[in-house]
Amino acid sequence: MVKTYSMEVAGRTLTLETGRMAGLANGSVLVRYGDTVVIVNVTASKSPREGIDFFPLSVDYEERLYSVGRIPGSFTKREGKPADKAILVGRAIDRPIRPLFPKDLRNDVCVNAMVLCVDPDCSPEVAAQIGTSAALSISDIPFNGPTAAVSVGYVDGEIVINPTLEQRERNKLNLTVAGTKDKVSMIEAGADQIPEDLMLQAIERGHQEIARIAEFIENIQKEIGKEKFTYESADVDHDFYEELSAFAKDKMYNALQAVDKEERESNLEKLNQEIADYFVEKYGEDFDAKAMKLADAIYKLEKKTVRYMILEEQKRVDGRGIDEIRPLSAEVDILPRTHGSALFSRGQTQVLSVVTLGTVADEQELDGLDEETSKRYIHHYNFPPYSVGEARPSRGPGRREIGHGALAERALVPVIPSQDEFPYTIRVVSEVLSSNGSTSQGSICGSTLSLMAAGVPIKEPVAGISTGLVTDENDRNRYVMITDIQGIEDFFGDMDFKVAGTKNGITAIQVDIKIDGLTMDIIKQAFERTKNARMYILDNIMLKAIPEARKEISKYAPKILTMSINPDKIKDVIGSGGKTINKIIAETGAKIDIEDDGRVFIAAEDTEAADRAVKMIKDITMELELGQTYTGKVVRIMNFGAFVEVVPGKEGMIHISKLAKERVEKVEDVVKVGDPVTVKVIEIDEQGRVNMMRIVE
Repeated sequence: MVKTYSMEVAGRTLTLETGRMAGLANGSVLVRYGDTVVIVNVTASKSPREGIDFFPLSVDYEERLYSVGRIPGSFTKREGKPADKAILVGRAIDRPIRPLFPKDLRNDVCVNAMVLCVDPDCSPEVAAQIGTSAALSISDIPFNGPTAAVSVGYVDGEIVINPTLEQRERNKLNLTVAGTKDKVSMIEAGADQIPEDLMLQAIERGHQEIARIAEFIENIQKEIGKEKFTYESADVDHDFYEELSAFAKDKMYNALQAVDKEERESNLEKLNQEIADYFVEKYGEDFDAKAMKLADAIYKLEKKTVRYMILEEQKRVDGRGIDEIRPLSAEVDILPRTHGSALFSRGQTQVLSVVTLGTVADEQELDGLDEETSKRYIHHYNFPPYSVGEARPSRGPGRREIGHGALAERALVPVIPSQDEFPYTIRVVSEVLSSNGSTSQGSICGSTLSLMAAGVPIKEPVAGISTGLVTDENDRNRYVMITDIQGIEDFFGDMDFKVAGTKNGITAIQVDIKIDGLTMDIIKQAFERTKNARMYILDNIMLKAIPEARKEISKYAPKILTMSINPDKIKDVIGSGGKTINKIIAETGAKIDIEDDGRVFIAAEDTEAADRAVKMIKDITMELELGQTYTGKVVRIMNFGAFVEVVPGKEGMIHISKLAKERVEKVEDVVKVGDPVTVKVIEIDEQGRVNMMRIVE
């Protein structure tokens, strides 16, 4: 039975429809927001997956190019693997819903959000997030929602919910907020150095709208929602856990006291073996039946111990204070021939960032649903297995690596100079060499340093830091916030609140949580903590390594000069079949890119070659002016006069009567082909033909 529900969101109609499509899914919702249409389907397996110790949730956000009236550009003319943007949206859908599933659920749950039609004024990403919550809420899948999401902008000094395409062109804030009626559960932001207090206002305004949408979905669930199915719990057996705790609680506490990660992990390996030996001796042959439970019970004991130390003792496993940052170091010029490089270390986390400068032709082309078709600043992040001491082959970037690279890219985009100021395509690659938490923030710091070392005139240096959270499971209002979390604190804590920015304000935020949400007080405190830490890192570490961006780029980087020509002259520079431009390239070795608006980018290994190419293009596009004097050479002789080429492709005629002060019988008596002559333009007729006179001293 088809059901349709509507409400107004930011002046546009949001409609959720169910019962007409995808009837075999556990839950299905067709979302219409303006003319944007997204279908979200959720399914769950009937039984738990064997042999896993995590909740197997997968989220796919699928872009269909027919939704924007395009045919894919690939050879097969069909969509291929998801674009990075689609992967990032899938992650943004995942993060606010994952904490709201039962912790002991092991049934596979799949969310598929497919974009069918796009209205540029109505974000399909937001529609997909709302549709996911609605589909899960009305389904029989256990889910403690609903959630909702909105995008928030800052346009012309005003906070705007779900900005339109026209508003996004003037927008200084690209913020996505998700949450429940009561709390915020996900923040994703890119911003043009927005102050913390303004960011907090934007989040609060976004959450007000979220509360309305969540209540709207809640009412739909009450009317048509299915009864949630019962499932086989994967929770640790209480009696067995108590038995383990009685034997190993103090041992676990002592094992976790090591400051060094490797020493701590060695302690835990020894303790795990001691625990296994104890239970084998105690239960003999019956131990096999308990072996599967043991790993889960040990994990639970380690988690509880780490959280107890932080919450009850204000003590961290590495001995730091609650708001203390790990030891920091920064170096530049690590690699001698790359265009820019830097090494940034925070504790046992170490990131090498390397800059490469390229031409306009090196811009990345984008084939997605957005109006953005290319980008000239690219950030890639690699996380090899050796960085965490694992012995396995690298298989290329996964969803996590793409997400971390996008976060670092978003953090630095606001400070990258415009193409007019710095006519280069810029690629930064962050190689994680060692990881113990906050590698994405380390890559932001390292990338800032490498850009400055490469001579990129960034507007301000950017630093990144994260804070964590441990809450009392019986009272979520009782909590401890910790600055600069390491791996074990991220793993067992409730929050990873990443903030990047300059001394002037925030440029990027990404928040991951494992609880049902954050209060505005927690968010405000996180902003205060990260700002203080960011200032410390900038002033005491980064700017001491390199105080400002270098004035000159590396001698190994291409030298790029820019010029503008009349767009009508582009065809003259290119020439028939590319003959003219290829001649310039052959003679100078330069690489030349010409934009439709007449901007020309000339790249060469040295400035002299680039200057030669500039002069040749200027000569081709130069307009001869009446009354001006030029020096050229004779290229043809006729009975009535001589033709002189002033610059390549520009010639005029000297009538025989204008070759000398006295009468000339034959042109050849005065000039021959190849002779240099000085001429003055005396006429340019309606057809553009140029008549000259020879200047005789």
